[in-house]
Amino acid sequence: MTSMSSDPDALLSRIADALERLAPPPAPDTGWLTHPAYVWTGSTARAVERLDAPALDLLRGIDTQKERVVTNVARLAAGHAAHDMLLWGSRGMGKSAVLRAAVRAAQTANPGRVALVQVAQEALSGVTSLFATLGEQDRRFLVFIDDLGFEENDGAGPRLLRSWLEGGVEARPANVRLAVTSNRRAIVSRTMSEQDDPINPRDVVDDRLALADRFGLSIGFHNCDQPSYLAIIAGYAQEFGLEWEPGDALEWSRRRGARSGRVAWQYVNELAGRAGKAI
Repeated sequence: MTSMSSDPDALLSRIADALERLAPPPAPDTGWLTHPAYVWTGSTARAVERLDAPALDLLRGIDTQKERVVTNVARLAAGHAAHDMLLWGSRGMGKSAVLRAAVRAAQTANPGRVALVQVAQEALSGVTSLFATLGEQDRRFLVFIDDLGFEENDGAGPRLLRSWLEGGVEARPANVRLAVTSNRRAIVSRTMSEQDDPINPRDVVDDRLALADRFGLSIGFHNCDQPSYLAIIAGYAQEFGLEWEPGDALEWSRRRGARSGRVAWQYVNELAGRAGKAI
């Protein structure tokens, strides 16, 4: 009688069983049609059960910018022509917040028709693969790249972005639009020596701004003035039932060295803490 160890079929079966135990479990189904948001890691996506976003009416001091973003995202959700968007400018003025809020509002108006996919800058090299997957879905997606900025010697990143926006072989599919936030309108940084060089060629500057010009909507966000800063706080305070004093709010901004929507929210969080409330 042939022993188990000398039976080739049995040996192969044991090896296959061992390899199966060592293999990682299959990746869970992303469920591209069911969740409000996703995070792309560069090779896989993680579903987000709840899209964290402020109410649109709490975003004060950026009314014009808000209207343009909300209108464009609503068009995307409805299946109409929509633009890729570049939101650029001052830190803490609500660039990413208004995008998330606009998507959530569009999801309320058109349930299930649009989702947000956030991509970190270090995962950009995998976005072409992401586009291939999203293009197969019967849903619309806003691919969101937050706080994007390319260094002067980074040639690959800007080339990727151009290829997605220009309609080349790696362009985003028809059911996908890009939304990028950046502290710089040109996205690509300029060195101080370039800025100070009296013979700096104009076409160098134009080439860098041309990357921003490839977005259908380029929307600037600027530091808020004192009345706008106080109006933002007033809106939050009314929403959460908090008492506050303008002088105290201004002192908070002076200590932080800035006036912005983010600083206003941090002050409101401080007010809630003083009052023993959660927000």
